Amino acid sequence: MSEAANPDVSVLSLEPVRARKPDWLRVRAPTSVGFAETRALMRRLKLNTVCEEAACPNIGECWSQKHATVMILGETCTRACAFCNVKTGMPGPVDLLEPMHVAEAAGALGLEHIVITSVDRDDLPDGGAGQFVKVINELRKHAPNTTIEILTPDFRNKAKRAVEMIVDAGPDVYNHNLETVPRLYPTIRPGARYYHSLRLLDQVKALSSQVFTKSGLMVGLGETPLELHQVFDDMRSAGVDFLTCGQYLQPTPRHAKVIEFVPPATFAAYAAVARSKGFLQVAASPLTRSSYHAGKDFAEMKAKRVAALG
Repeated sequence: MSEAANPDVSVLSLEPVRARKPDWLRVRAPTSVGFAETRALMRRLKLNTVCEEAACPNIGECWSQKHATVMILGETCTRACAFCNVKTGMPGPVDLLEPMHVAEAAGALGLEHIVITSVDRDDLPDGGAGQFVKVINELRKHAPNTTIEILTPDFRNKAKRAVEMIVDAGPDVYNHNLETVPRLYPTIRPGARYYHSLRLLDQVKALSSQVFTKSGLMVGLGETPLELHQVFDDMRSAGVDFLTCGQYLQPTPRHAKVIEFVPPATFAAYAAVARSKGFLQVAASPLTRSSYHAGKDFAEMKAKRVAALG
Protein backbone atom coordinates (compact mmCIF):
# COMPACT_ATOMS: atom_id res chain seq x y z
CA MET A 1 0.00 0.00 0.00
CA SER A 2 1.28 3.48 -0.83
CA GLU A 3 2.40 5.72 2.01
CA ALA A 4 0.24 8.87 1.66
CA ALA A 5 2.67 11.18 3.41
CA ASN A 6 5.64 10.10 1.30
CA PRO A 7 6.39 12.81 -1.29
CA ASP A 8 8.17 10.24 -3.45
CA VAL A 9 5.01 8.24 -4.21
CA SER A 10 4.78 7.90 -7.98
CA VAL A 11 2.02 9.80 -9.75
CA LEU A 12 1.64 6.72 -11.94
CA SER A 13 0.71 4.47 -9.02
CA LEU A 14 -2.68 2.82 -9.30
CA GLU A 15 -2.86 1.84 -5.64
CA PRO A 16 -5.51 3.92 -3.81
CA VAL A 17 -4.27 5.94 -0.86
CA ARG A 18 -5.83 4.71 2.37
CA ALA A 19 -3.52 6.41 4.88
CA ARG A 20 -4.39 9.56 6.78
CA LYS A 21 -4.04 12.94 5.15
CA PRO A 22 -0.53 14.40 5.36
CA ASP A 23 0.13 17.42 7.56
CA TRP A 24 -0.07 19.88 4.68
CA LEU A 25 -3.75 19.01 4.12
CA ARG A 26 -4.97 19.36 7.68
CA VAL A 27 -7.13 22.35 8.56
CA ARG A 28 -8.75 23.51 11.77
CA ALA A 29 -12.44 23.03 12.45
CA PRO A 30 -14.43 26.26 11.91
CA THR A 31 -15.29 27.96 15.21
CA SER A 32 -15.06 31.74 14.64
CA VAL A 33 -17.80 34.31 15.11
CA GLY A 34 -17.44 35.31 11.45
CA PHE A 35 -18.10 31.74 10.39
CA ALA A 36 -21.31 31.59 12.42
CA GLU A 37 -22.49 34.94 11.07
CA THR A 38 -21.87 33.91 7.47
CA ARG A 39 -23.73 30.64 7.95
CA ALA A 40 -26.66 32.46 9.57
CA LEU A 41 -26.88 34.89 6.66
CA MET A 42 -26.90 32.09 4.09
CA ARG A 43 -29.66 30.33 6.01
CA ARG A 44 -31.76 33.49 6.32
CA LEU A 45 -31.56 34.20 2.59
CA LYS A 46 -32.07 30.53 1.71
CA LEU A 47 -28.88 30.46 -0.33
CA ASN A 48 -26.77 27.38 -1.02
CA THR A 49 -22.99 27.52 -1.06
CA VAL A 50 -20.50 25.27 -2.76
CA CYS A 51 -18.44 25.68 0.40
CA GLU A 52 -20.88 23.45 2.27
CA GLU A 53 -22.30 21.29 -0.49
CA ALA A 54 -18.90 20.30 -1.88
CA ALA A 55 -17.31 19.97 1.59
CA CYS A 56 -14.57 22.51 0.86
CA PRO A 57 -11.64 22.23 3.30
CA ASN A 58 -11.22 26.03 3.31
CA ILE A 59 -14.70 26.84 4.61
CA GLY A 60 -13.46 27.78 8.08
CA GLU A 61 -10.92 30.29 6.79
CA CYS A 62 -13.16 31.80 4.10
CA TRP A 63 -16.35 32.08 6.14
CA SER A 64 -14.50 33.56 9.10
CA GLN A 65 -13.56 36.37 6.70
CA LYS A 66 -17.16 36.49 5.41
CA HIS A 67 -16.25 35.16 1.97
CA ALA A 68 -18.69 32.60 0.56
CA THR A 69 -19.19 31.10 -2.89
CA VAL A 70 -22.89 31.08 -3.66
CA MET A 71 -24.27 28.07 -5.53
CA ILE A 72 -27.40 29.04 -7.46
CA LEU A 73 -30.10 26.89 -9.10
CA GLY A 74 -30.62 24.63 -6.11
CA GLU A 75 -28.60 22.01 -4.26
CA THR A 76 -29.34 19.02 -6.51
CA CYS A 77 -27.27 18.32 -9.63
CA THR A 78 -28.37 16.40 -12.71
CA ARG A 79 -24.85 14.96 -13.14
CA ALA A 80 -23.05 12.35 -11.05
CA CYS A 81 -19.35 13.18 -11.27
CA ALA A 82 -17.12 10.77 -9.37
CA PHE A 83 -15.30 13.53 -7.49
CA CYS A 84 -18.18 15.77 -6.42
CA ASN A 85 -20.03 15.74 -3.10
CA VAL A 86 -23.09 17.66 -4.38
CA LYS A 87 -26.12 15.36 -4.38
CA THR A 88 -27.52 14.01 -7.65
CA GLY A 89 -31.17 13.81 -8.63
CA MET A 90 -34.02 15.78 -10.17
CA PRO A 91 -33.74 19.42 -9.07
CA GLY A 92 -36.66 21.52 -7.91
CA PRO A 93 -38.00 24.66 -9.59
CA VAL A 94 -35.77 27.70 -10.06
CA ASP A 95 -36.07 30.18 -7.18
CA LEU A 96 -37.23 33.48 -8.69
CA LEU A 97 -36.07 35.42 -5.60
CA GLU A 98 -32.55 33.95 -5.68
CA PRO A 99 -30.92 36.77 -7.74
CA MET A 100 -32.17 39.40 -5.27
CA HIS A 101 -31.03 37.31 -2.31
CA VAL A 102 -27.54 36.94 -3.81
CA ALA A 103 -27.28 40.72 -4.23
CA GLU A 104 -28.47 41.19 -0.64
CA ALA A 105 -25.85 38.74 0.61
CA ALA A 106 -23.08 40.57 -1.29
CA GLY A 107 -24.10 43.81 0.40
CA ALA A 108 -24.45 42.28 3.87
CA LEU A 109 -21.04 40.61 3.64
CA GLY A 110 -19.43 43.75 2.21
CA LEU A 111 -17.90 41.78 -0.65
CA GLU A 112 -15.48 43.47 -3.02
CA HIS A 113 -15.49 40.30 -5.15
CA ILE A 114 -18.13 37.56 -5.34
CA VAL A 115 -18.00 34.10 -6.89
CA ILE A 116 -21.22 32.57 -8.21
CA THR A 117 -21.40 28.93 -9.26
CA SER A 118 -24.20 26.42 -9.83
CA VAL A 119 -25.15 22.80 -10.10
CA ASP A 120 -25.60 21.31 -13.56
CA ARG A 121 -29.19 21.81 -14.70
CA ASP A 122 -29.54 19.57 -17.75
CA ASP A 123 -33.29 19.67 -17.14
CA LEU A 124 -33.56 23.35 -18.10
CA PRO A 125 -33.71 24.46 -21.77
CA ASP A 126 -30.84 26.94 -21.24
CA GLY A 127 -29.00 24.88 -18.62
CA GLY A 128 -29.60 27.68 -16.11
CA ALA A 129 -27.81 30.40 -18.08
CA GLY A 130 -30.75 32.77 -17.64
CA GLN A 131 -30.44 32.59 -13.85
CA PHE A 132 -26.76 33.52 -14.06
CA VAL A 133 -27.74 36.57 -16.12
CA LYS A 134 -30.37 37.61 -13.57
CA VAL A 135 -27.89 37.26 -10.72
CA ILE A 136 -25.28 39.34 -12.55
CA ASN A 137 -27.87 42.05 -13.33
CA GLU A 138 -29.05 42.22 -9.70
CA LEU A 139 -25.47 42.48 -8.46
CA ARG A 140 -24.74 45.29 -10.91
CA LYS A 141 -27.80 47.18 -9.66
CA HIS A 142 -27.44 46.67 -5.93
CA ALA A 143 -23.69 46.05 -5.45
CA PRO A 144 -22.11 48.08 -8.28
CA ASN A 145 -18.65 48.12 -6.70
CA THR A 146 -18.48 44.33 -6.34
CA THR A 147 -16.58 42.53 -9.07
CA ILE A 148 -18.27 39.35 -10.30
CA GLU A 149 -16.76 35.96 -11.00
CA ILE A 150 -18.94 33.15 -12.29
CA LEU A 151 -18.13 29.44 -12.37
CA THR A 152 -20.53 27.77 -14.77
CA PRO A 153 -21.33 24.22 -15.79
CA ASP A 154 -20.57 23.16 -19.37
CA PHE A 155 -24.07 23.74 -20.84
CA ARG A 156 -23.57 20.55 -22.83
CA ASN A 157 -26.31 19.92 -25.42
CA LYS A 158 -27.63 23.45 -24.91
CA ALA A 159 -27.79 26.21 -27.48
CA LYS A 160 -24.65 28.28 -28.08
CA ARG A 161 -26.69 31.24 -26.89
CA ALA A 162 -26.38 29.99 -23.27
CA VAL A 163 -22.76 31.12 -23.08
CA GLU A 164 -23.36 34.21 -25.21
CA MET A 165 -26.09 35.57 -22.94
CA ILE A 166 -23.87 35.22 -19.86
CA VAL A 167 -20.90 36.95 -21.52
CA ASP A 168 -23.25 39.72 -22.69
CA ALA A 169 -24.24 40.28 -19.05
CA GLY A 170 -20.64 41.28 -18.37
CA PRO A 171 -19.07 39.24 -15.57
CA ASP A 172 -15.51 40.24 -14.71
CA VAL A 173 -14.29 36.63 -14.66
CA TYR A 174 -15.73 33.62 -16.46
CA ASN A 175 -14.57 30.37 -14.86
CA HIS A 176 -15.23 26.87 -16.14
CA ASN A 177 -13.18 24.02 -14.70
CA LEU A 178 -11.69 21.30 -16.88
CA GLU A 179 -11.17 19.39 -13.59
CA THR A 180 -8.85 16.65 -14.88
CA VAL A 181 -6.93 15.33 -17.88
CA PRO A 182 -8.80 13.94 -20.93
CA ARG A 183 -7.88 10.30 -20.22
CA LEU A 184 -9.71 10.37 -16.88
CA TYR A 185 -12.97 11.94 -18.09
CA PRO A 186 -14.85 8.64 -18.61
CA THR A 187 -14.42 7.70 -14.95
CA ILE A 188 -14.11 11.07 -13.18
CA ARG A 189 -16.39 13.32 -15.22
CA PRO A 190 -18.54 10.92 -17.26
CA GLY A 191 -21.33 13.37 -18.09
CA ALA A 192 -18.92 15.89 -19.60
CA ARG A 193 -16.60 16.02 -22.60
CA TYR A 194 -13.10 17.49 -22.35
CA TYR A 195 -13.05 19.19 -25.73
CA HIS A 196 -16.53 20.61 -25.27
CA SER A 197 -15.37 22.32 -22.06
CA LEU A 198 -12.23 23.54 -23.78
CA ARG A 199 -14.32 25.01 -26.63
CA LEU A 200 -16.54 26.77 -24.09
CA LEU A 201 -13.52 28.59 -22.67
CA ASP A 202 -12.34 29.47 -26.16
CA GLN A 203 -15.83 30.73 -27.02
CA VAL A 204 -15.92 33.05 -24.02
CA LYS A 205 -12.62 34.66 -24.99
CA ALA A 206 -13.77 34.99 -28.61
CA LEU A 207 -16.96 36.73 -27.50
CA SER A 208 -15.15 39.20 -25.23
CA SER A 209 -11.42 39.72 -24.92
CA GLN A 210 -12.08 41.89 -21.85
CA VAL A 211 -13.53 39.07 -19.74
CA PHE A 212 -10.87 37.22 -17.79
CA THR A 213 -11.15 33.45 -18.24
CA LYS A 214 -10.23 30.92 -15.59
CA SER A 215 -10.12 27.15 -15.25
CA GLY A 216 -9.16 24.67 -12.56
CA LEU A 217 -7.68 21.19 -12.19
CA MET A 218 -7.57 18.56 -9.46
CA VAL A 219 -4.49 16.39 -9.04
CA GLY A 220 -3.96 13.12 -7.25
CA LEU A 221 -6.36 11.13 -9.43
CA GLY A 222 -3.70 9.22 -11.36
CA GLU A 223 -2.79 11.84 -13.96
CA THR A 224 0.84 12.20 -15.09
CA PRO A 225 2.89 15.41 -15.17
CA LEU A 226 3.05 15.27 -18.98
CA GLU A 227 -0.73 15.01 -19.19
CA LEU A 228 -1.07 18.06 -16.96
CA HIS A 229 1.43 20.00 -19.04
CA GLN A 230 -0.62 19.21 -22.15
CA VAL A 231 -3.76 20.52 -20.44
CA PHE A 232 -1.87 23.72 -19.58
CA ASP A 233 -1.06 24.07 -23.29
CA ASP A 234 -4.68 23.41 -24.25
CA MET A 235 -5.88 26.07 -21.82
CA ARG A 236 -3.45 28.63 -23.19
CA SER A 237 -4.53 27.80 -26.74
CA ALA A 238 -8.07 28.68 -25.61
CA GLY A 239 -6.81 31.96 -24.14
CA VAL A 240 -7.32 31.03 -20.47
CA ASP A 241 -5.84 33.72 -18.21
CA PHE A 242 -5.95 32.07 -14.80
CA LEU A 243 -5.16 28.50 -13.76
CA THR A 244 -6.02 26.98 -10.38
CA CYS A 245 -4.67 23.59 -9.32
CA GLY A 246 -5.41 21.76 -6.07
CA GLN A 247 -5.36 18.36 -4.42
CA TYR A 248 -8.37 16.10 -4.94
CA LEU A 249 -9.85 14.88 -1.66
CA GLN A 250 -12.27 11.96 -1.56
CA PRO A 251 -15.55 13.25 -0.03
CA THR A 252 -17.04 9.84 0.85
CA PRO A 253 -16.12 6.15 0.35
CA ARG A 254 -18.38 5.97 -2.72
CA HIS A 255 -16.43 8.65 -4.59
CA ALA A 256 -13.27 8.24 -6.68
CA LYS A 257 -10.22 7.17 -4.68
CA VAL A 258 -7.22 9.38 -4.08
CA ILE A 259 -4.29 7.85 -5.94
CA GLU A 260 -1.66 10.24 -4.54
CA PHE A 261 -1.36 13.09 -2.07
CA VAL A 262 0.76 15.47 -4.10
CA PRO A 263 3.36 17.31 -1.97
CA PRO A 264 3.64 21.13 -1.96
CA ALA A 265 6.97 21.05 -3.81
CA THR A 266 5.30 19.35 -6.78
CA PHE A 267 2.57 22.01 -6.82
CA ALA A 268 5.30 24.66 -6.91
CA ALA A 269 6.85 22.89 -9.90
CA TYR A 270 3.49 22.74 -11.70
CA ALA A 271 3.00 26.46 -11.02
CA ALA A 272 6.40 27.29 -12.47
CA VAL A 273 5.63 25.32 -15.65
CA ALA A 274 2.23 26.99 -15.97
CA ARG A 275 3.67 30.49 -15.57
CA SER A 276 6.23 29.73 -18.25
CA LYS A 277 3.37 28.99 -20.63
CA GLY A 278 1.94 32.49 -20.26
CA PHE A 279 -0.92 32.40 -17.73
CA LEU A 280 -1.52 35.83 -16.19
CA GLN A 281 -2.24 34.20 -12.83
CA VAL A 282 -1.53 30.77 -11.34
CA ALA A 283 -2.71 29.43 -7.98
CA ALA A 284 -1.38 25.96 -7.21
CA SER A 285 -1.20 24.36 -3.78
CA PRO A 286 -2.75 21.36 -2.01
CA LEU A 287 -5.64 23.46 -0.64
CA THR A 288 -6.21 25.63 -3.71
CA ARG A 289 -9.81 25.62 -4.93
CA SER A 290 -11.52 27.61 -7.70
CA SER A 291 -12.73 30.40 -5.45
CA TYR A 292 -10.02 30.29 -2.76
CA HIS A 293 -8.59 33.83 -2.38
CA ALA A 294 -10.44 34.69 -5.59
CA GLY A 295 -10.74 38.41 -4.84
CA LYS A 296 -7.05 38.87 -4.10
CA ASP A 297 -6.08 36.81 -7.14
CA PHE A 298 -8.44 38.80 -9.38
CA ALA A 299 -6.89 42.10 -8.28
CA GLU A 300 -3.40 40.77 -9.00
CA MET A 301 -4.45 39.39 -12.39
CA LYS A 302 -6.06 42.68 -13.38
CA ALA A 303 -2.91 44.58 -12.40
CA LYS A 304 -0.78 42.22 -14.49
CA ARG A 305 -2.94 42.81 -17.55
CA VAL A 306 -2.68 46.57 -17.11
CA ALA A 307 1.09 46.29 -16.77
CA ALA A 308 1.34 44.06 -19.85
CA LEU A 309 -0.61 46.63 -21.87
CA GLY A 310 1.80 49.33 -20.78
